[in-house]
Amino acid sequence: MTALEHPARRAEGPGRPPVRVPFPVVDEVSRHCLQEEEPETVHIEVHLPGTPDPERLRAAFHEALRRHPRILMREARGPWYRRRYEWELTAEADTEVVTFPRAGRDALKRARERALAEAPPLTASPPIRLEVLPAETPPEGSAAAGEGGGSVLLITINHTALDGPACLRVLATAAELYGGQDNSPAAPPTRQPEGGGSPAVPPPDAASGWAPPARVSKGTPEPSPGNGMLIAELPVPRRPKGSPFTVNDQLMVATALMIAHWNREHGARPRPLRITMPVDDRPRDASMPIGNGTRLVEVPFGAGELTGRDWTPDAIRDLLRRTSERTRALKALARPQLGHGATLLTAPVLPVTLRAAVTRGLRRAAAPWTSTTLLSNIGRIPYALDFGDAGRAHAVWFSAPARLPRGLTVTTASTSGRLHLALRWSKTLLSHGDGAHLRDLFEHYLHATEHTEADGRRRPQ
Repeated sequence: MTALEHPARRAEGPGRPPVRVPFPVVDEVSRHCLQEEEPETVHIEVHLPGTPDPERLRAAFHEALRRHPRILMREARGPWYRRRYEWELTAEADTEVVTFPRAGRDALKRARERALAEAPPLTASPPIRLEVLPAETPPEGSAAAGEGGGSVLLITINHTALDGPACLRVLATAAELYGGQDNSPAAPPTRQPEGGGSPAVPPPDAASGWAPPARVSKGTPEPSPGNGMLIAELPVPRRPKGSPFTVNDQLMVATALMIAHWNREHGARPRPLRITMPVDDRPRDASMPIGNGTRLVEVPFGAGELTGRDWTPDAIRDLLRRTSERTRALKALARPQLGHGATLLTAPVLPVTLRAAVTRGLRRAAAPWTSTTLLSNIGRIPYALDFGDAGRAHAVWFSAPARLPRGLTVTTASTSGRLHLALRWSKTLLSHGDGAHLRDLFEHYLHATEHTEADGRRRPQ
């Protein structure tokens, strides 16, 4: 749907009421389960070598919002007995979205804390904010090490309204308008076809829908509620030439082994794991639907697959092969975004207030069966994000909400040949020191996935 065809455009004009759009299933379930202690926010950081001009950036971003009008929305008011929540589409933003906070010590740190603790309200259009801040000194070993200055575009999204890839599409349009450079998406990488083989099946001891999966063991929780976060820059893992598995499969294996190792250190008995993986089939060009557009699948791992062992290249290769078969099969499945149960639960039969109470009750009851963690791999950033005189983005981080019962999410993206990792956790489960240890484990196991060849030989060092 183009901007000119969008209902928000047809609603313009004096005396014409704003058009309303019913909440999709994902939006409604998220709206039912909101919590002040752990807001459903998505945080995005885009690091630029220069600093954009404030007025030009504001003008470009507001024009990008108009070109993607589905983002210009707020929650419509309604009586308690209404059957649906509805988005009210607006012609313009209700508030100033782009701000330049006063520079000062720890300004970026404070902005990150706001991104985790303060969700943009659903009552003002659009439910996002963009803060432009001075960059910190790049860490040693990073792609930008030795460079000074620069800026960070820090975007906070209310996840009830839209997701990270949709917001990145809007930002790419803003970059094109600001810098005048083409920001068309690059072609997605292709997956090496795997010849022969049988259809993928879960491992024999994988957690079924009736068996609760492993939880992330409690570390040293902090006294205050909310989310904590740690970001890191790592090399994109290499893959042996001709491998059927993808970088996403390597990230999945590293995440599973990280949690199994962590739980083993904390005395938990081996149990099957399930890792939620968002799958996004939307186009990345200007026609990309804006909103929450991913569907969630769960990748199972048997307890026996992840027990402590000498992770030889052969063992890692076999685990990668099995993981690749599972992710390939799950991506090919046609299913609703949150499954058939959520579709039934959000059917507009009862008033939303009653459905909300039922949804929250079922969520609490089903907590033990929730997946162990979520791995959201954005993949290679498909846009140049070229802001002209402010330069091209050299790092992009995302982080996804990490509310209990999962309590931990892993989000990755790659830019300029580097992997940008964000670990986000519930403070009632983990502390910053715990997060640093988990990062080290993740890096160790991700590095281990590189040391395989198609025939099982270790790479020469």
